[in-house]
Amino acid sequence: MRRFLDFLYDGAAWLAALALVGTLLMVLLSIVSRQLGFHVPGTDAYAGYCMAAAGFLALAHTLKRNEHIRVTLVLGRLHGRARHLLELWALSAAVALSGLFAFYSVRLAWQSHLFNDISTGNDATPLWIPQLTMALGTLILFVALCDEWVLELRRRRTVEAVAEGQRHE
Repeated sequence: MRRFLDFLYDGAAWLAALALVGTLLMVLLSIVSRQLGFHVPGTDAYAGYCMAAAGFLALAHTLKRNEHIRVTLVLGRLHGRARHLLELWALSAAVALSGLFAFYSVRLAWQSHLFNDISTGNDATPLWIPQLTMALGTLILFVALCDEWVLELRRRRTVEAVAEGQRHE
């Protein structure tokens, strides 16, 4: 199971990286087309879709690599059982909120598909297509937070306590 979950998080990170490449390509296409005197419709919208996809798809991988911002003012002063209980409480809240976020993201994409909702730009993209990346990213984040919750419950979770200024030296 651990290998599958790690593969899931890494796969989402690779898709996020591809989305960043897509953002770059759309921006470059927009610049080059303007310089050469023609227009490719939808490049701004597709760059935005790719940027959103990159952000959502990278959430779980970022969480699992301890790169999310954590406010540890109280947590850093606790040890033992008190720290464990506070971590469980915080992770429980995160699981609940991410579950709601995932549910409503999937619902939004599904409803956009049912209603044939399209973008208002000249590209007329069916909105469920870019919304799928948001739904997928939030679902994988939900799985990652459930994973962290179970690890914390079993006392097998490790979180590095690195000061923000020391992270990338």
